[in-house]
Amino acid sequence: MYFEVKKWLDREDYEKLLAIADYLGRTNRGAKFVINFNKIRTSNLEYEDVISILEDVGVILDERLLEKIRECILSKRTVKLVWDQNRVLLQTRIYLGEKFNEIRNFVIYDRRLKKIYVKPIHFFELKKKLNELGLRVVDETGLSESLKLPFNIKLNITLRDYQEEALNTWLNKGAKGVIALPTGAGKTIIAIAAIAKLSERTLIVTYTKEQMFQWRDMLTRFTNVGRDYIGLYYGEEKRLAPITISTYQTAYRHIVFLAKYFSFLIIDECHHLPSDKFRYIAVNAFAPKRMGLSATVVREDGKHEELFPLMGGVVYYKSPSDLAVRGYLAPYVIYPVEVTLTSDEYKEYKELYKIYRELSSGEKFEVILERARRGDVRAQNALRVHSKLRQIVHKSKSKNKVVKKIVDLELKKGSKIIVFTQYVDQAKELGELLNAPTLIGETETRKRQEILKNFKEGKTRVLVVTTVGDEGLDIPDANVGIIVTGTGSRRQFIQRLGRLLRPSEGKEARLYEIIVKGTLEELQSRRRKSFDLSELLFK
Repeated sequence: MYFEVKKWLDREDYEKLLAIADYLGRTNRGAKFVINFNKIRTSNLEYEDVISILEDVGVILDERLLEKIRECILSKRTVKLVWDQNRVLLQTRIYLGEKFNEIRNFVIYDRRLKKIYVKPIHFFELKKKLNELGLRVVDETGLSESLKLPFNIKLNITLRDYQEEALNTWLNKGAKGVIALPTGAGKTIIAIAAIAKLSERTLIVTYTKEQMFQWRDMLTRFTNVGRDYIGLYYGEEKRLAPITISTYQTAYRHIVFLAKYFSFLIIDECHHLPSDKFRYIAVNAFAPKRMGLSATVVREDGKHEELFPLMGGVVYYKSPSDLAVRGYLAPYVIYPVEVTLTSDEYKEYKELYKIYRELSSGEKFEVILERARRGDVRAQNALRVHSKLRQIVHKSKSKNKVVKKIVDLELKKGSKIIVFTQYVDQAKELGELLNAPTLIGETETRKRQEILKNFKEGKTRVLVVTTVGDEGLDIPDANVGIIVTGTGSRRQFIQRLGRLLRPSEGKEARLYEIIVKGTLEELQSRRRKSFDLSELLFK
């Protein structure tokens, strides 16, 4: 695009023009220039800046030429966001140069296809960053930061003070983050209140199918939302609705399809999310508003640190003792009960321990584990021996006698008792010993519901559960727990304790830990009770 300046140009005006054009020489009508759009782009000038320079030096252009300049400037700065099947593509005809480094974490460059794909979790951040970089963004995806519900939600429950505080803290942190509260503290109620507050289309992801049904029941119980507006999306039924509930497994397989329909994502039991498989759900969701719920986000493998970029940091936390003091959870006492191995068990334990010491050469367990992963045969044998040692301790016959004694004592007091173990065979053995029903992973749904119903109604007052009872099951109120076998996991301990803490008049919860003296169980017991999320709080 050429233009001429008829008047004599002083040095200042000439320098101004050189910022947007190249000098071609003089004609019989004056100095001749051509617009240089690379200069305009490099100087980060807008259309208005170019016109201002031209007017300052007395150049008057017709509307047709002005419109061409406008379009050329914009075209040199325009990028598009479009669908490429189920993925969002960043289309650009311009060389992004250093700008690409600014957006590198928000996109994936496919070298084979020579295409730039947007990471769904960063879609709206990317749009904002592109605008900040002076680019015009043409968004043809139809995605929205706020997808409003087609109805108004009325909450028909009054939040407790800490629930209100948790909700407001989460909202003040940009409607993003993790709320960590003990089992029985009403995390689901807070999330439902958030749905009512935001009034946005919501995808809820639960760890188990049972939890999915519990969420639906609580939504209809504590709001005016009818079942028609709540969709269940899982193996046997896949129905989209303004509020849709899915399981981790189903959401993992279908999040690419589901993602564009929701602007609010709730992840229940979010400590599972950082696994290599399930993180895919959060990474491929477009929803900018996110709430994670957990009794404790701490993972023994340290991967809880990977949760925060996916859902936001821990924005609110209260321990069981915090809420017990305030009367929202039952007060509780933890009773460590020490037992010793039987003589035969001790003899076998001692022999195996000697072998383990020889194989491990006194190295820490973590070192042995790493060596075994790398194929070290000696380390692998050490792990096998270590597993046998653990089995001897965890399944010591001396535990059964103490459990029977505690159960008999507590039944006389009218208690409702949950017995926790890690092992299916141990659960079945204890079930027979105590004449109590057992809940294990293979218990069919109908039988599971019957067992829980009988326990809730008091027809049975003792229930033996494996890790299936740690989360995902709505186990009715109990006031006594017995940990026969467990791990050093703080999360597991808090979940098991939480099963006992639903408050009632005059209730005091009691949790017994059966520990084999002088073994690894002593260390596990100390470790699982040392939890404090205060240092993880997102300030």
